[in-house]
Amino acid sequence: QVQVVGSGGGLVQAGGSLRLSCAASGSNVRILDTDWYRQTPGEQRELVARIPTSGTAIYADSVKGRFTISRDDFKNTVYLQMNTLYLGETGVYFCYIHGIWRPGDSYTTFDAWGQGTLVTVAS
Repeated sequence: QVQVVGSGGGLVQAGGSLRLSCAASGSNVRILDTDWYRQTPGEQRELVARIPTSGTAIYADSVKGRFTISRDDFKNTVYLQMNTLYLGETGVYFCYIHGIWRPGDSYTTFDAWGQGTLVTVAS
C-alpha cells in the first residue's frame, strides 16, 4: 500500500518560518497532484496550497506571497515552505496526494492523506 508521512511541524515564533514535508512511499509511486490543508482550532479544514502535475500552483489568499508549495518527484516528496507565520496559523497541517502506483502488473491510482503535523505559532 502507499504510505504518506508528513513531518516538519513544530513551535515557531510569529514571523518565523517552517518547512513541512510529505513523503509518499510504495511500489513505483508517482505523485500527480498534491495539496496542503490546515485545520486551525474551531475552524474547518481549509485548502492552503495546491500543485498539479503540470500547471501553476495555487494558494489561499491568506497565504499568497508567504507560503510556497513545491515537489521533488525524484524523492516522491512534497513541501510547504511557510514564511512570516502569524499567530492565527497555529493548527494541524495535512498533505493530500493523488498519484499512481504499481502494486502488481499494472498502475492504479491512489489518494492518500498524511497523518497531519502540528504547527504552533507563538508570540
